[in-house]
Amino acid sequence: MDTVAATFAASPALFIGTCLVLGLLVGSFLNVVIYRLPVMLEREWRADQADPPVDVQGGVSVPRPPSAEAAEPPFNLVVPRSACPACHTPIKSVHNIPVVSWLWLRGKCASCGVRIPGRYPFVEALTGVLFAAVAWKMGFGWPAFAGLVLTGFLVALAFIDIDTQFLPDRLTLPLLWIGLLLAWWGRSPQGGPIPATLPDSVMGAAAGYVSLWLVYHVFLWLTKKEGMGYGDFKLLAALGAWFGWSMLLPIVLAAASVGSVAGIVILWRRRLGFETHISFGPFLAAAGWVVLMCGHEVVDFYLSFYSHQR
Repeated sequence: MDTVAATFAASPALFIGTCLVLGLLVGSFLNVVIYRLPVMLEREWRADQADPPVDVQGGVSVPRPPSAEAAEPPFNLVVPRSACPACHTPIKSVHNIPVVSWLWLRGKCASCGVRIPGRYPFVEALTGVLFAAVAWKMGFGWPAFAGLVLTGFLVALAFIDIDTQFLPDRLTLPLLWIGLLLAWWGRSPQGGPIPATLPDSVMGAAAGYVSLWLVYHVFLWLTKKEGMGYGDFKLLAALGAWFGWSMLLPIVLAAASVGSVAGIVILWRRRLGFETHISFGPFLAAAGWVVLMCGHEVVDFYLSFYSHQR
């Protein structure tokens, strides 16, 4: 292990290349998470809402176990195997190589020839590039590993929110706790944006949640409409736990600015009414990743520019 660490530390190019390949593989798994996790949660919700059949035994209602016919087949992040959505043929390992297989098959299923959306290789390539960028920026060390974990979570959350307008607690809450635990563990000897000090992390988590919670309720009171979801509060709280309270304002300003421009463009291109909901989570995720990469540099530049103006 020490030899591997020394090799990566001595060869930044090798570390960056390794993270690029790792990102491609993680991106392939994230495609599974992005599609399956919302379906899993919906199934669980339906099961919770359904009244279980009962038998009356001695005047007491006893839940009847579901029959094998009524039970749904297992569906999670592992089972069943990935398959073509059109012909349901399981995808062979040789056809599941990130990006390469999609290009080799010309974006079509090897069995039935139905076109496979380019979204899948895009997520894989995006994750690979983001992982490589984190490795390049941070160098070999545990802060880089933490940055890769954060990047994976943000990619998954962004695309789930795009698809479902929902940010699942199963991703936002673990992300928050990881940020708090990293802060509790201690600052990196190399410095860098993560983790924040423990007081800053706790304050950042609380302020991140409360700030958007207040914006949500003020907007609801003024317009009688919901402007965002509770998942957005939790995502900002998680980012506050990772970066500390001082990074919340840059994150919100960047997300709101880019989100406003993107929203106007989307509405104009699709000629939709302003009642259309546009997910805020992807912009929060993107702003959080930018802060991971260069947040403190941006803040320092802004403060120095402001002091010169005065």
